[in-house]
Amino acid sequence: MVKKVLVAEDFGSVNEGIVATLTPLGITDVEYVSYCDDAYLKVKKAKQDGKPFDLLITDLSFKPDHRNQKLTSGKELATALSAEHPELKIIVFTHDDRIEKARTLSAIETVRAYVCKGRNGLSDLSTAVKEVDKGNTFYSEAVAQGLSKEANVEITDFDIMLLEQLSKGLLQEEISDYFKENNITPSSLSTVEKRLSKLKDHFNAKNSTQLVAVVKDLGLI
Repeated sequence: MVKKVLVAEDFGSVNEGIVATLTPLGITDVEYVSYCDDAYLKVKKAKQDGKPFDLLITDLSFKPDHRNQKLTSGKELATALSAEHPELKIIVFTHDDRIEKARTLSAIETVRAYVCKGRNGLSDLSTAVKEVDKGNTFYSEAVAQGLSKEANVEITDFDIMLLEQLSKGLLQEEISDYFKENNITPSSLSTVEKRLSKLKDHFNAKNSTQLVAVVKDLGLI
């Protein structure tokens, strides 16, 4: 049962909303940090002290300032904690409603919910906490349908780089040359052609222009 929660969020007004959401659920043991490094250290120390956190609620974006950080994003924080503290459940609470971003985070084993801030954000957060507490997952409506539709498809970092160059108007031969010049592998023209063909088939795009339009709409690039 979720009793002890850590919130990683650098805006005080958001923290106030989270408090108002958790209190009716009977969760009063809540701690807050504004930096990912602090969140990482708090989780580690709490585990060492025998008083571990049950749940982490984290934003993805943190405004940089004068303080140097090893972990600069919620994704980096979730990845590090998932590897070292697999028992800790994580809810992502963010303005970023891009489907590919949600898919990337949901692939992290301990990320159990992806909640989009906005009009229904706090209501969704309440639902997410309840579902995660029961061992389920939860995704806000803005990303849920897209995640379900593309659940079995993995878009790699190579695909993203390929699509980014395509969006700049580069031809397949030029993309291949760009990859070779920047030591990006695989870089052969044959690989570029085959991968683009598969991406067009997957996204039902008739040509490169339509493919770029579709992936931009989905938030991949």
